[in-house]
Amino acid sequence: MTPSADTAATRLATRLAFFAAGFAMSCWAPLVPFAKANVGAGDAQLGLLLLCLGIGSLLAMPVTGWISAQLGARSMILTGGIGMVLCLPPLVAVGEAWLLAGALLLFGASLGTIDVAMNVHAVEVEKAARRPLMSGFHALFSVGGFAGAGGMTLLLSQEVPPTAAAICGSAVALAAVLLAGPRLLKARAGEPPAFVRPRGLVLLLAALTAVTFLVEGALLDWSALLIVGRDLLEPAKGGLGYMLFSVAMTLGRLTGDRVVLALGDRRVLVLGGILALLGFVLMLLAEWTPLAMAGFVLIGLGAANLVPVLFSLAGRQTAMPAGLAVAAVTTTGYAGILAGPALVGFVAQATSLSAAFWMLAAMMALLPIFARVVARG
Repeated sequence: MTPSADTAATRLATRLAFFAAGFAMSCWAPLVPFAKANVGAGDAQLGLLLLCLGIGSLLAMPVTGWISAQLGARSMILTGGIGMVLCLPPLVAVGEAWLLAGALLLFGASLGTIDVAMNVHAVEVEKAARRPLMSGFHALFSVGGFAGAGGMTLLLSQEVPPTAAAICGSAVALAAVLLAGPRLLKARAGEPPAFVRPRGLVLLLAALTAVTFLVEGALLDWSALLIVGRDLLEPAKGGLGYMLFSVAMTLGRLTGDRVVLALGDRRVLVLGGILALLGFVLMLLAEWTPLAMAGFVLIGLGAANLVPVLFSLAGRQTAMPAGLAVAAVTTTGYAGILAGPALVGFVAQATSLSAAFWMLAAMMALLPIFARVVARG
């Protein structure tokens, strides 16, 4: 029996897909040093190898959207989910750089596939529910990220061999994917539509998503350096800012559906963008460390529901098929994550790191500026 688009089962399946994707992706981070040692890579070579992960994701995302637009997201969620489960252990088992490059390419393609497909599925479920659900789905990705990174770190700290730890991580992700499988919306009959070039509203939604992801990626890689450079904390505690940002974002998404329901998409984009801007002001100007750290909390709370709202809007627009629109938004957002740290580095080299972060704040101002255009509710 084919489930209706909005049931307890389909919501659970969507949450499990988001959890599995976040869990598997974050399992990789603590394993990177072991993979680097196995293939004897230097820092420059590792950077090129890690680029394979991004390339795999960017190649898979448009194809996934094309297929999901007509045939449904279920098969692509399962394909991406099984793929990432199978690829994780080889990442720390191979001993040659070219094999690691291939494994990272496939791992990235699998992550890109499930990322697009689960968002397409989430759009369908949310449409049928006729109320906001996207923030809650994205919250499970964050929860999976905490669980994956924390669990893998715990195993490695107990001297579990990296390959065995990776297999344990794969087992957890596999369990989530298999639990989700029977509850996912069934595939639809039909032929995939022709590729449609993103245009109009979809281009604007993609650009705003890229900005939000770009800021998140920049905070991940540069916030500790900013904190230490401003003499707010010692180097060993430099990661506190991003940790506070991540916790605030997760909490914001766990409560985000109720916030979006109460305020509407446009107000969430306006108020979220303004709150994030205030956070940047505190982070960059406050001399008292607790107040500067509060800036990271405000950025996390403000940005928490921006991406879920943008994905929901992409799924509801009528300029192009929802699956292709979600793929365009996801691909552009992922490109923002990849480009953000490099952009901050270039600007910081030419001016200063503080100036680069003021640039990020100015980019976040685009969200409230264009909120009325992309969300008329």
